[in-house]
Amino acid sequence: MATQTYSTLALENPAALVLQVTLNRPEVSNAFNTQMASDLVDFFESLAMDPGDTRCVIITGAGDKSFCAGGDLKERDGMSNELWKRQHLVYERMIRAIVDCPIPVIAAVNGAAFGGGCELAAAVDFVYAAQSARFALPETSLGIIPGAGGTQTLARALGERRAKELILSARRFSAEEACRWGLVNAVFPLEQLLRETIQTASQIAANAPIAVRQAKQSIHRGLQMSLADGLAFEIEAYNRTVPTNDRLEGVRAFNQKRAAVFKGN
Repeated sequence: MATQTYSTLALENPAALVLQVTLNRPEVSNAFNTQMASDLVDFFESLAMDPGDTRCVIITGAGDKSFCAGGDLKERDGMSNELWKRQHLVYERMIRAIVDCPIPVIAAVNGAAFGGGCELAAAVDFVYAAQSARFALPETSLGIIPGAGGTQTLARALGERRAKELILSARRFSAEEACRWGLVNAVFPLEQLLRETIQTASQIAANAPIAVRQAKQSIHRGLQMSLADGLAFEIEAYNRTVPTNDRLEGVRAFNQKRAAVFKGN
């Protein structure tokens, strides 16, 4: 993937084969405006078409207080119904681009993840959070509902009853609660968060990339099927790994008692 420059995102490579995307509007708690949503659409759609040497993506927020405060309500103040709907189409496309990304995506939630920020966290493959992070879906207190996948992704991560409780009440919840309920995989002190996330991303990136992508797709799509259909889909995904050079390299490396070097072919 060619390195692109975005006005609302900062891109860097914190480790080999790992790309870190930082939501970079700290002056407004990294809230989404139309430009940030458009930048994320372009980034993830471009990544899907040409990942280059990227094997894992980390999303985090600039600063140490906010991951993403959701939609920029100052930008939305006074919008007509028609303009609101047009803008929201960009957010919808953004979430689909993240959910459909063939490469693993980890969120390192470094602070407040409210509204669309919480939905963004729920849309990635898994989440690590700082102890100081806070989450909320406050949309019902603003006269709307979550519209960037939240009613679907949160229910899948937390279960129907917990998702209803949080969305209908619009209450905030802690990183520890998010971890206990299944939205967050692990909680770390803020100063350790990125180091731990990069370590896991590097472990993923060191594995066979075709196998990683097929495993991600098999889990995600299989959960939307019956068990019988999911098992059949898994075999299709498995069979795509059999003729690869990486499969041969993995077996050779195991027998030679060395680390495998996967080329992604």
